[in-house]
Amino acid sequence: MHVKDSTKSIRPFVVSAVLRNVTFSPASYASFIDLQEKLHQNVCRKRSLVAIGTHDLDTIEGPFVYEARPPEQIRFAPLNQTREMTATELMKFYEVDSHLRSYLPLIRDSPVYPVISDRNGVVLSLPPIINGNHSKISLSTKNVLIECTATDRNKATIVLDTMVTMFSQHCADPFTVEAVDVVEVDGSVSQCPELRSRMETVSAKAANSHVGIEESAERIASLLTRMSLSAELQADGDSIRVSVPPTRADVLHACDVYEDVAIAFGFNSIAKKIPETNCIGEQFVLNKLTDKLRLELAMAGFTEVLTFALCSEDDVSVKLRKPLQSAARIANPKTCDFQVARTTLLPGLLKTVSSNKNMAMPLQLFEVADVVLLDSGEDVGARNDRRLAALFYGKTAGFEVIHGILDRVMQVLAIPTQRYRVVATEDSTYFHGRCADVVVDGRKVAILGVLHPDVVTHFDLAAPCSYLELYVQALA
Repeated sequence: MHVKDSTKSIRPFVVSAVLRNVTFSPASYASFIDLQEKLHQNVCRKRSLVAIGTHDLDTIEGPFVYEARPPEQIRFAPLNQTREMTATELMKFYEVDSHLRSYLPLIRDSPVYPVISDRNGVVLSLPPIINGNHSKISLSTKNVLIECTATDRNKATIVLDTMVTMFSQHCADPFTVEAVDVVEVDGSVSQCPELRSRMETVSAKAANSHVGIEESAERIASLLTRMSLSAELQADGDSIRVSVPPTRADVLHACDVYEDVAIAFGFNSIAKKIPETNCIGEQFVLNKLTDKLRLELAMAGFTEVLTFALCSEDDVSVKLRKPLQSAARIANPKTCDFQVARTTLLPGLLKTVSSNKNMAMPLQLFEVADVVLLDSGEDVGARNDRRLAALFYGKTAGFEVIHGILDRVMQVLAIPTQRYRVVATEDSTYFHGRCADVVVDGRKVAILGVLHPDVVTHFDLAAPCSYLELYVQALA
């Protein structure tokens, strides 16, 4: 298998192997196809990491070439079709196919598509979409070529090892596989499948502790052997050397070995016992307070919403008539709608109103959630701050409704009117002369007011809004 440099831009890796003198029965053939589909859905992550192709080796001739070409230059008859078509035509043809259409976006927008062909130019497959009809396998197939193209070499190796270890039992000489040389772009040659085993040393004492049993080291070694992990007790009487075969790619750590001990022992056989450490569980105070506030606002006729914690830079600056404040930025945002972590709950509520502005007015919405504020005193440079936000949107500003919500919240929190004051202030987000801070014992704990008309129009709204944002953690 020769790999061309053109594949680097789309699916750079390929591994391959051959199963000789295979005898398929209807049941084993169906199992072979089903295994590919199961691998495609889990380890291969719906073919985004790895795509598997299987071919009747007797219908094609090596050496094989793995390259990437413009779609107009790729022409073949896809699986179970007799008419040849270009890769561009193939994309349109399978847009209505319920099984394959979900895989088309993996390569459709690329200027080149990956393709595997033999020495005569016969196309074997167009990964990760479909194989060619020329080399399709059947019940009468004797020699099978398995190829796995990938964006992740490690996953490709795991998938290929799984395929050959599962079905090499159907070869005339059981559990044998023929290696394939893969000639890389730089001229280096690697053989696959690798079929590597590795050793893991675990402690019997640690296994007992993790699982919650009291078994001898010999018994634990026996349990591991039942799980297809060859285990050998070491001279110290506690260490167990475990051989992890290529069929067990799921064993990554000693904890995975302990899990196998538990499975072999039987979860139902593990005796229940009271933990040595006694802890009394209790709801987090802030969350308990938050739940009570949610209930109160719901009973006041407001509807709760849940909005995204991320937003665009404009949402917390330009649209609110403010300069861009210090906000936690996303290093590599995939969309301009999610560039920073929100510093206020207001944009999310206004977007919700904008999406539901055809509903009958007034709209009374609230949200209790966290905002993210930069804080050099925290080890991660930022902290979450719990906020309560309530918004009234109607034919009138409804400031009296929002002020009533403030008074009700203070009543629920057992803060008498003598302890909190509403102090007039100026904020560019709010209408001039219609904004105030809420101060409790000399500390600002909230802001409320009528939103500036420009803020309302920035979110494609036309009616006036009143808004309250309460700093819950300042009162918890």
